[in-house]
Amino acid sequence: MVNQGIPKAPPGLNTQQEINYGKIIQIILSRWYWIVSTVAIALLIAYINLWYTPATFATGASLKFEEKRSEISELLNVRNVYDRTNKMQSEQFVIRSKDVLTNAVRELDYHISFYLKGRVRTFETYPDKPLDIVVVEQDSTNINKTSFQYESKSANSFLLSFNDGRKKVSHVYKTGELISAGNLKFKILNSLYTKGDDGVYLFHFNAPEDFVGRVNGGLSMSENKSTNILTLTQVDQNPYFAADILNAILVQYVKYDRIQRTVSATQTINFIDTLQRNMSLVVKASGNNFEKFKINAKMLDISGPSTQVTKQLEELEKEKSELQLQRLMIDQLERDIVNNNNVNAINYNLQGITDPLLGGLVGQYNALLLKKQEALITYKPTSTAVQEIEKQMLTVKSAFVSNVKGQREKNKRAIDYVNQQTGAIRQSFNTIPKAEKDFINLQSDFEVNQKVYAYLSEKKLEAQISKAAVTPGAVIVDKAAYNNVPISPIPKSAYTTALMFGLLSGIGLIFLVRLMNPFIFDKETIESLTNIPIIGIIRKYPSKVDENNREILSIKNPKSLFAESVRSVRTNISFLAPDKKSKVICITSEISGEGKSFTSVNLASTLSLIEKKVIIIAADLRKSKLHHTFKTSNLQGLSNYLSGHTSLEKVTFPTEVENLDFIPAGPVPPNPSELLYSQVMQDLLEELRTKYDYIIIDSAPVGLVSDGIPLIRLSDINIFVIRSGVSRYYAASVPERLSKEFSLSNISIILNAFDNDILHSRYYSTNYTTSNYANYYYYSDQSGYTYNNDYFSGEQQKQWWQFWKK
Repeated sequence: MVNQGIPKAPPGLNTQQEINYGKIIQIILSRWYWIVSTVAIALLIAYINLWYTPATFATGASLKFEEKRSEISELLNVRNVYDRTNKMQSEQFVIRSKDVLTNAVRELDYHISFYLKGRVRTFETYPDKPLDIVVVEQDSTNINKTSFQYESKSANSFLLSFNDGRKKVSHVYKTGELISAGNLKFKILNSLYTKGDDGVYLFHFNAPEDFVGRVNGGLSMSENKSTNILTLTQVDQNPYFAADILNAILVQYVKYDRIQRTVSATQTINFIDTLQRNMSLVVKASGNNFEKFKINAKMLDISGPSTQVTKQLEELEKEKSELQLQRLMIDQLERDIVNNNNVNAINYNLQGITDPLLGGLVGQYNALLLKKQEALITYKPTSTAVQEIEKQMLTVKSAFVSNVKGQREKNKRAIDYVNQQTGAIRQSFNTIPKAEKDFINLQSDFEVNQKVYAYLSEKKLEAQISKAAVTPGAVIVDKAAYNNVPISPIPKSAYTTALMFGLLSGIGLIFLVRLMNPFIFDKETIESLTNIPIIGIIRKYPSKVDENNREILSIKNPKSLFAESVRSVRTNISFLAPDKKSKVICITSEISGEGKSFTSVNLASTLSLIEKKVIIIAADLRKSKLHHTFKTSNLQGLSNYLSGHTSLEKVTFPTEVENLDFIPAGPVPPNPSELLYSQVMQDLLEELRTKYDYIIIDSAPVGLVSDGIPLIRLSDINIFVIRSGVSRYYAASVPERLSKEFSLSNISIILNAFDNDILHSRYYSTNYTTSNYANYYYYSDQSGYTYNNDYFSGEQQKQWWQFWKK
């Protein structure tokens, strides 16, 4: 498609193109009914959408996170061991975890969901339960998810429809009758018929896990900047369900958080219990050996130097035992991390036992574990997101194992150093008598074991106190409340959006039609596509024209703007071929339907009004309709004359218009091109020149057949007709091609049926600047003029929307 170009400036003129915004507004207003239609359609769509789309409600609540410690923990300086890295983000994963959401659903009456069936959609009745259903037998591991449809029939009977396996079951049951559906057996104890409710209800049985996706999809959380407040929002189509489930989530999260905070102390207590059971046996055995030695050796006390050596030895042995205890805990922690398989969180009270870096790695591991559990709610275990989290967990495990290895080596070096000091002290025993030396060894073993056991008991007591002193890390600030105001769809917003969309769509449609337009509408477009001059513009006749019985409209309505435009063309033609006393005018077009015959008739009629002798020749031997216009017979015509079957007088007919004669085309010959190329045709034109001032030839379209080519070459003036809104862009290039191909300098263009449609008019204005502009003649199409009704009476017809005009 060729774009509409900018009209060429006359020679010697400088042009400046400026956008005319007023014209743009006129273009838009010219198709105001398009905009009204798109707005109406958009509003109708908005109405249907509001009617069909279920309302969505939202409710909110808030949590405050804090590391509050009880008075007991403050008094005993108990460390809060449950600490997550990036706490606010980590806690969001905890809240979305499957355990928390599932436990929250269990707080509600989730077992049966009821729906009221409507014409368009169903409505959930929660929290109302219209039917009293008692489950007699149900497989808790494989809950029947069949949907049941209930319709009341009488005060004690109802129709129940459902799919039982592959077949649909519809059966009338009595109230209280046992109903079996696969592995499910239940009873309906009431009937809605007595309540005057004849609606159709649907219900189905649920497991807690069935609601996890619904809850998780409507749950959103946002952090308040510079605070430790987390805002939670639950969106759902049922406002009561949204409020109830959000409150249940808050309660279950706080409970879950408290349980997780006690896991560390519980694991520490269990680990110390295991060590204490083993140590108690060691203390008991060393105590018995010490007592037996004292009795057998009859030793009550030892000397001062021996006492000092014994005290040093006890201190070193105690330190060695603590180091060994630390190594045991490191080994236990490593086994838990490596063999955990990403299932449970790892929590130990590591204060004073291991390097703080291990605690940080454990925290990172637990955070990633929570993140993985959150991802598994949405994604499969084999998905990219879950695999990426597992890679991060493996990296943390690797770092943890590497750190544990370093800690174990550090512990080993410390034990070796203690052993060296212990060995040095034991070497001093050589100066002590044997009995006293054995006494010291037994006494030190006994006292060291007692101190280690006491140390374990102290740690166990601290862990028990810590467990008792744990408080939740978050408190509920605001609970969710029922909100019956929908957040979407909002009628005002929907209609406003539809209105704006309709306006923009209508305006966009207008400019899209302009952009996609393949037709010629005005002379500026023709001027941008060809250098062939335009000698005139014939206005569109205001009423419909009968294609099979055209009237000579320029004479019928001589005061119309249409007739004036034809007379303007007549005036311009009089300046063409001034050296010819009798002018032969060939009128053609690219294809049929562009108005060449219509132009021929009206142009000939206006020429006859100025006392010119005119004859029209219907030279379209294939498809001529001019005989209908002049109401003559087509049995004798040009084809008969050219083939030598009749004389010129017999094919020349006078018309109702004075000074205007007509030669019809005649029957369709088998060789129209050969007839028009013949010498007889040339002789005919020469003979007619002696009788008429103007010989107007209505030829065949040059874009379809070559019949008109010989006539074009024989004519003094060639007129190529382009019809506004019908002729495509390619039509404008045809006359220039003919001019170059046959070396014609006498071809001109007439724009036919011009309607001055604002939609396809130019939205820019051209300013001409030249000193000689006053002497330059430029053809006017009278598009900008207004005329009084006395002169152009009946030219404009009242449109349907102009009902107020008289």
